[in-house]
Amino acid sequence: MSEIKVGLFSKNQLKSIIEAVVFSQRKPISIAQIQSLIFPDDNIKKLDIEAALELLKKDYKNKSIELVELATGFCFQTKQEYAPWVSRLWHEKPAKYSRALLETLALIAYQQPITRGEIEDVRGVSVSSSIIKTLIDREWVKVVGHKEVPGRPSLYGTDKNFLDYFGLRSLSELPTLMEPESIELIAGRLEKELTHDGD
Repeated sequence: MSEIKVGLFSKNQLKSIIEAVVFSQRKPISIAQIQSLIFPDDNIKKLDIEAALELLKKDYKNKSIELVELATGFCFQTKQEYAPWVSRLWHEKPAKYSRALLETLALIAYQQPITRGEIEDVRGVSVSSSIIKTLIDREWVKVVGHKEVPGRPSLYGTDKNFLDYFGLRSLSELPTLMEPESIELIAGRLEKELTHDGD
């Protein structure tokens, strides 16, 4: 029996092409990018790509790496249980972030959109410009608008790279806060995540 064709390709060929494409990328790649960049003239539909990605997830289910969907697309990554060994490849220690930066990031993540003044009200201290600059430079935070009050201060929210970095598809996957959980505990949780990451 001949294999079912998807456009010009068999299902296995399509799956293999998509596997190679995702594997070759340093950053996550979306279904829309795969469709427009890899198959612009091949009559490959979004559903065909989704089906191939699901087959790949199953193929890698019992392996040490997995295909994951993040906020900006799909990527291969090492399964968490192998991180202690893989991290030995990097001699550099992960970047250390100050408690002030982590608390600021936690406030933005959980209370966005939020102004710098509102962050300062919760923390009880001023937020340095370098903290906001670091978060924006890392593409974890971006200006999402301006509050309609005198001075029109910037409103900050998380960027999709924040979600990718922490292995989330959407903000709804952030851990639920247990009230009254302090912002310091949230910052501690973020710090733990960053310590496990080799970035």
